Amino acid sequence: MPQSLSKVYAHIVFSTKHRQNMIDKSIEVELYNYIGGICKQLGSAPIMVGGHRNHVHILCLLSRKVPVMKLVQEIKQGSSKWMKTRAARYANFYWQDGYGVFSVSQSHVDRVTRYIQNQELHHRKGNFKKEYLTLLKRYNVDYDERYLWG
Repeated sequence: MPQSLSKVYAHIVFSTKHRQNMIDKSIEVELYNYIGGICKQLGSAPIMVGGHRNHVHILCLLSRKVPVMKLVQEIKQGSSKWMKTRAARYANFYWQDGYGVFSVSQSHVDRVTRYIQNQELHHRKGNFKKEYLTLLKRYNVDYDERYLWG
């Protein structure tokens, strides 16, 4: 087979450092667009980027040339630097060290897109910790909670 082909959707999730509520209404759309631009630049077509006050969700079609770890590193590094230039109140903006990445089947892309679009409504019922633990359990990910929130 002379071609290398792939179509792998990923749902990437990470929070601000110590889950601080640093993503406010005045910056969220710009931030999500900026993150989408980084994804696109690295060959990982963004489907939906969104989140809530202390975390972000990215649904993208993964590049076959850029490892997920490198994609997340570039997103975090680039968007953190960008946030710090936006206003003095973002001078201490940082992302947490870790992240979660979950595979998404083509048949669930619309469902995950809606889930990301409805983050504000979703978080009226629960916080990021609860949401993240639910994702880890849904995807059967082994974890030690002592190391999740550092």
